[in-house]
Amino acid sequence: MRARSASLLVTLAAPLLIAAAKPTLVPDSSARQVQIRYSFSGAQLLLFGAIAYPGGRTPDQVPDIAVVLRGPVQPILLREKQKIAGIWMNADSSRFRSAPSYYAVASSKPIHDLVDERTASIYELGVHNLQLSPGGGSLPEKERHFEAGLLDLRSRAGLYVESPHGVEITDGILYRAAITIPSQVPVGTYTAETFLIDRGRVIAAATRDIQIDKSGIERDVWLASRKHRLLYGLACVALSLGLGWAAAVAFRRRV
Repeated sequence: MRARSASLLVTLAAPLLIAAAKPTLVPDSSARQVQIRYSFSGAQLLLFGAIAYPGGRTPDQVPDIAVVLRGPVQPILLREKQKIAGIWMNADSSRFRSAPSYYAVASSKPIHDLVDERTASIYELGVHNLQLSPGGGSLPEKERHFEAGLLDLRSRAGLYVESPHGVEITDGILYRAAITIPSQVPVGTYTAETFLIDRGRVIAAATRDIQIDKSGIERDVWLASRKHRLLYGLACVALSLGLGWAAAVAFRRRV
């Protein structure tokens, strides 16, 4: 009976022992909050941390690191213009339910060298593995066409970025990745995800939140546009009319 009980305890404790034998991540960032002011021209965020190994012993084959910084998801309507009868017009459109407003991934090696396509798709590692959730109702060819267009537009705008050698690992323990935040990023809560990858498998992951917010007069104007939409719209129209009238008066005086 004692032998059976001991065998049962070993069997039950085996998963816990295996989990405890895996390394863990201790992540941090150079800033927990990024303030956008009138002079904001972009920022560089440093995501760093350490790999904690069981027993404090570094293995012969050091795992790789992939770091993802993801902005808040948002629905988006993408329109395609075509030249019809000599005039550029909106010819077709497609809606995406949950496209990330910003996405950047940095890794110690190219993603395709770290994981297979299935794993990359599960963890959304890489721009082309994002789950953009098309609105549906369209043919697969059309959805792929508009998805490629969205990825191209946001990549050229610096909102979707890949850095295949952007993570430095020192002594198999410390890691760091510098990610550039462009000036046109939207405000909100951003998620920094760190993945520890060994032999094609994600063996550990950690998440931190980073807040990007407006400050000063930009924040006041932004809050007013959200809380008092009608008054804000009327004020913008009045300001446009006033500037147009002032420009017309100045032009008449010169003439």
